[in-house]
Amino acid sequence: MTDTLERLQASLADRYRVERELGAGGMATVFLAQDLKHEREVAIKVLHPELGASIGSERFDREIRLAAKLQHPHILGLYDSGAADGLLYYVMPFVRGESLRDRLNRETQLPVDDAVHIALEVADALGYAHEHGVIHRDIKPENILLSGGHCLVADFGIARAATEAGEKLTQTGMALGTPLYMSPEQSMGEAVGPTADLYSLGCVLYEMLAGTPPFTGANARAIMARHAMTPVSGLREVRASVPEEVEEAVLSALAKAPADRPQTAKAFCELMGTPLGATATRRAHVRVTSTRNPVSVRMTMEEFEAMKAAQAPPPLWRRPWAVAVAALLLVGAGTGVWRLTSGRGPAAVPGGLDPHNIAVLYFADQSADHELAYVAEGLTEGLITALASVPGLSVVSKGGVEPYQGTGLARDSIARALRVGTLVMGSVEPERDSLRVTVRILDDGGIELGKASFVKSGGDLVALSDTLSQEAATLIRRRVGVEAQMRKTRLGTRSTDAWSQYQRGLQARRRGDSLFKAGDVAGYGRQYAAADSLAGIAEQLDPRWPDPPVLRGWLSYWQSRRATDDPGQARVAVDSGMARAARALAINKDDPDALQLRGDLSYWRWLYPLESDEGTRAALIASAQADLERSKDINPSQAGAYATLSHLYANRPDKSMVDVILAATLALEKDAYLANADAVLNRLAHATYDLGQFPDADKWCQEGRRRFPRDYRFVECELLLMTSKFVPVTPALPGRAWALADSIVALTPDPSDQRYERLYSRVLVAGVLARAGLLDSARSLLRSTKVDPEVDPSHDLAFTAAFIWTLAGDTAEAIDQIKLFLVVNPGAVTEFRDNPNWWFRGLSEDPRYKALVGSPR
Repeated sequence: MTDTLERLQASLADRYRVERELGAGGMATVFLAQDLKHEREVAIKVLHPELGASIGSERFDREIRLAAKLQHPHILGLYDSGAADGLLYYVMPFVRGESLRDRLNRETQLPVDDAVHIALEVADALGYAHEHGVIHRDIKPENILLSGGHCLVADFGIARAATEAGEKLTQTGMALGTPLYMSPEQSMGEAVGPTADLYSLGCVLYEMLAGTPPFTGANARAIMARHAMTPVSGLREVRASVPEEVEEAVLSALAKAPADRPQTAKAFCELMGTPLGATATRRAHVRVTSTRNPVSVRMTMEEFEAMKAAQAPPPLWRRPWAVAVAALLLVGAGTGVWRLTSGRGPAAVPGGLDPHNIAVLYFADQSADHELAYVAEGLTEGLITALASVPGLSVVSKGGVEPYQGTGLARDSIARALRVGTLVMGSVEPERDSLRVTVRILDDGGIELGKASFVKSGGDLVALSDTLSQEAATLIRRRVGVEAQMRKTRLGTRSTDAWSQYQRGLQARRRGDSLFKAGDVAGYGRQYAAADSLAGIAEQLDPRWPDPPVLRGWLSYWQSRRATDDPGQARVAVDSGMARAARALAINKDDPDALQLRGDLSYWRWLYPLESDEGTRAALIASAQADLERSKDINPSQAGAYATLSHLYANRPDKSMVDVILAATLALEKDAYLANADAVLNRLAHATYDLGQFPDADKWCQEGRRRFPRDYRFVECELLLMTSKFVPVTPALPGRAWALADSIVALTPDPSDQRYERLYSRVLVAGVLARAGLLDSARSLLRSTKVDPEVDPSHDLAFTAAFIWTLAGDTAEAIDQIKLFLVVNPGAVTEFRDNPNWWFRGLSEDPRYKALVGSPR
């Protein structure tokens, strides 16, 4: 910038003494100067030459004149503007203080009152500007200056000038707005209004409270895609002290559609329970009315009555019951609210759980020798499928209720564990030559609310299942008021014999899975052979029914997955599964289960890998992706397809981490109880961490630990998060890190895995020590952590250690660790060069780093 400084000094010498550069951004450079006439310090902002040339002096002058008319206590005024030696500049007061960005860099999260105070003053400034027809277009922490306990908004009008000039974000950095804070319509180049500024302010307030922007990503495209597609996570998950009104205001401001946001700055402030212009002190005394802020969490009858009896109830967020109950709610990302519940507001009934959220428990077999178990299980799963088709109901999948089958656990405990307000239970028993089916509806306390019983011939199980669905629908309608009109149960076959053999095959498969988990490999093999035989009989009894060959294909798939040490056996099993998928697709080319099966088999063949030819491998993964995407397009509830796609997308160069996260989130939204829900949750925790979306990572990590408390991976992700700025440094942090490291090793079941986890957790602890300022201890621990090539042949520990060395302040050691990693993983050079993880972005400008991986293309 020496040339710019000299040009400015020479051109403005008669009016300003330009002293030095204060800072530079994507749009302009700021210089400190003395106003010679008025004897005052000023800041002169000079547009980058390429941007200035694009805007032109005429357009620049027009926008500056408009912005100069804005006179408001929270808007940084303009003293002067013009062109100097071809450089466009404008002059502002020099503010002694700091920017909001400086404060966030120092503190990460601000006190709630401070954050709200700043947001109110910025909103005040925006409201005034909007009334005068000026849209800022670039609200961000860098443009909010803090001085004397108040804030000033800078740079009105410049973003509009750049927009009109048609500049692109990739050319001018921040000229068109900053992706981290940019509304979806602005990122797509559409016309923007006041709500675009309010969206940006919502992003800024979110960051002040959560410690990170609502959306981050590896590049501008990924960030803008998340703004356009991904609903934001709830603030109160990250920080319970955030008032509910403030969270409501932020989430409203971050609505994707401009029409769904507050339309004025005044409306935005009112959502926070504070009139525009109110101080943070006054805000604490503003009473919130129930008409503006209806109760949005569930409560017990006693709490409901106590709230009604209160003469002047405190704000919702200060009520102890609200904090306690809100802690139970799962607020998600990806598609807005990931939950085990339906996501609507609470029903108008005095119960703690929403009755629209339903769990169908496995029906009891009441035959003397339990010969009807397969019928009871088949009817249960058919009813789950039927109820899931009813709009307005949220039904727990069979994976969610299977763990409670035969446990004898109290009904109210099951309801609480599954977070449902309605339980459906039943039984099947023989009655002469027929079957009697009884179905009951219970509330979340286990109290029976309704019952129906009917007798049907056991020779037509399809009709039996349809009758059960309609009887259950009648009971549910009485319970929740939903007109539960379900599709006729479509078992896919009219043959009771085929259906019976198929259900017995499912039973055998479940027994086999249980034996495998228990370590009985021989017993597992026998049960899988029996399952395959029974499904084969069903296939012969009804050759036009695709479900039996699909079941046989899944049996082959899981056999191949369990043959990780025998490629020959795995290949045979995959080939067998592909043949069975082909038979099912010959019956129905659009069967979503068969398409998912073929996609999973193709992807597993690629992942194992069972193919080495690059051309064959490329065709395999492309075919797998096509099948899986087709499966979920045909059946949008195909959770398994979404789950596999989330893994597959991570291996596709044309897919971003945003695609991975969206697919994984949809998998859990469609079925929170997927068989591999633990793996999907772990993937979400690490993917969001990798993108720097720490509140999301923390949410998924905590949910994983809640659901899988004995899984070391969800202890590990808590320790991993401690290496980020998301976790504040406290004196207790190092001790907590060591305790987590010990837990990780203790919970790791496999001895060989334990050896790796012991090393990995020590490396992470070193990172926590470094963040706590214990640099010598961190370096000593890193040097004493000797890596065993047998334990870590891929040198993954070197990759992590490289980041930890940056925290410890030793970039030379960090680069040496990257070298070590690249020896075994040479293909990773491209990622280090063109798209470094946030771990290494600070290192990427180091000449030694560039010499190692090259300069970005």
